[in-house]
Amino acid sequence: MNNKKIYTIVSSVLFMSASVIAQEKEANLGTETVEVVRAYDATISDAFKIKETPDLEGDTDNKKKEVIYRINSFPVASTFIPEKGKAAEVEKGSQLKAFNNYILFGAGNYTNLNGELFLSGQLDESSYVAGFLSHFSTQGGVSGLLLDDDYSKTEGALIYGGQKQNFGWNAKVGGMYQTANWYGLPLDILDTEITKETLAKINPLHKYNNIYAEAGFEFRNIPFTNLDIHYNHFGDDFSTSENRFWVKPKIKTAFGINVAQLGLVLDYVGTTYKNTGLTTGNMEFTHLNLGVEPSVVLRDEDYSVQLGVGVYYNNGKVAEKTENNIYIYPQVKASYDLVKNIVIAYAGLEGGLKQNSYHSFVEQNPFVSPDLLVAPTDQKYNGYVGMKGKLDHMISYNIKASYTEERDKPLFMLNAWNSVTALKPYQYANSFGVGYYDLRTLNLFGELRFDFEENVSMSIYGEYNNYSTDAEEAWNLPDIKAGADFKFDITDQWFAGVDLYYVGKRKDWYENADLMQSKIVNVKSYADFNLKVGYRPTKNWTVFVKGNNLLNDQYSQWSNFDVQGIQVLGGAMYKFDF
Repeated sequence: MNNKKIYTIVSSVLFMSASVIAQEKEANLGTETVEVVRAYDATISDAFKIKETPDLEGDTDNKKKEVIYRINSFPVASTFIPEKGKAAEVEKGSQLKAFNNYILFGAGNYTNLNGELFLSGQLDESSYVAGFLSHFSTQGGVSGLLLDDDYSKTEGALIYGGQKQNFGWNAKVGGMYQTANWYGLPLDILDTEITKETLAKINPLHKYNNIYAEAGFEFRNIPFTNLDIHYNHFGDDFSTSENRFWVKPKIKTAFGINVAQLGLVLDYVGTTYKNTGLTTGNMEFTHLNLGVEPSVVLRDEDYSVQLGVGVYYNNGKVAEKTENNIYIYPQVKASYDLVKNIVIAYAGLEGGLKQNSYHSFVEQNPFVSPDLLVAPTDQKYNGYVGMKGKLDHMISYNIKASYTEERDKPLFMLNAWNSVTALKPYQYANSFGVGYYDLRTLNLFGELRFDFEENVSMSIYGEYNNYSTDAEEAWNLPDIKAGADFKFDITDQWFAGVDLYYVGKRKDWYENADLMQSKIVNVKSYADFNLKVGYRPTKNWTVFVKGNNLLNDQYSQWSNFDVQGIQVLGGAMYKFDF
């Protein structure tokens, strides 16, 4: 495979992100991305997309596709959760010599340490092997805390992939070890109900572990076109054990320029909690989802329409009770070229049965308690209409309005304080549970992207949400999110980037059982400003410095969990070939 290359694109996180609480995915501060460009693989990025838009293109041609396998150098969010989000490039690939390997190290205040290693090699003309290892840790240091707030995450993986004439594959095995602390004690019980002796006995450390294996296959010239397999084991130091397994085959055939396709889904999750303090035995939840998704894609030069339906069967076991349910969802979407290659209108009405898991909850919020109810979310429909395109060759945009109805939507809420049951380190109202509610969401979204030159770009996005729910509030969901980033190469050696994002106010629920009081907690809105600067003294070396949370606002993304103030991290990356 002669066209194998690895591009090292230096971006915002060679240097850490902003404060001490997790940032939203839409507010990704960028990643150092290593892209392995191969002739064929099972997943393909659509470079024209700004955000979610319908992908209605049935793949009927037999030309080999250039596919990018991406290893992200994870940005560290305010809560020090590396986020595997989309890369936000600062340094263009054309500006860099391609290398197959890199090593990176960075250090900053709060004793923040970041290290990464990526290695790859070609086994023969049609296959490759790669591996990566990454680590981030901080000793914490948020002012005013009475409990430890250090954090760490280490992960690694081995990847094997390639392509033959009519067959492509990509397999990956990996693992992760993460630590976090339940440090967010509410002030009212600190003042009146928790003694110094009790505080000294609280060990807020929570350790997570994860191992996984996954594979993707894509076939040509036969109706059986795709197969995705994934297994994930997730656990913690409170003897929680969760196994998740899914298989997703796809069958597709063309008739003329149109396509008939059938997607199948088998998705199982089994979660067992031990020693929760809520029960004398184990808490077990299991859910098996089986889905069938037939559809037809009709298209010509100007339009593409997908007409489909999703039929799901769920076998669920919650608290020793078993239920069986069948769900039917619309899966319809369409796009139309209003002005060829310049303006595209799109719309859709889609639903589905979304599998939740303890692992997915921890990825969103590492301060959850190890006793969460696990159940799938019934997304009745997500209806949307939008338009994307280009105002000229330098400016692209995407605007979308959507309305979504969901049943059993999990929302994070503070766990209650009860001195009688406070036996575990997460039972001092310093952790989060989940409640399941019916939720309707009106969402308005817009984004502009400016590519002034090859080495200068800027993007601005914003969204507004209006919620209707059977809960008192849409707990911990913001009404407004907005952000902007500016990236540019100053010279061939110097580059820089700026990120600014805003998250609107949220509502949480707090209950003090001792005082028989409960109340709605207002979680304030916040803005975060980040700056990064890098320098390439040679083609192999890049040095960088990044400042995060430069507004020095120790805001809370989650109730009582304040973030670090100004953070500065400096380091270097060395790119090389063997």
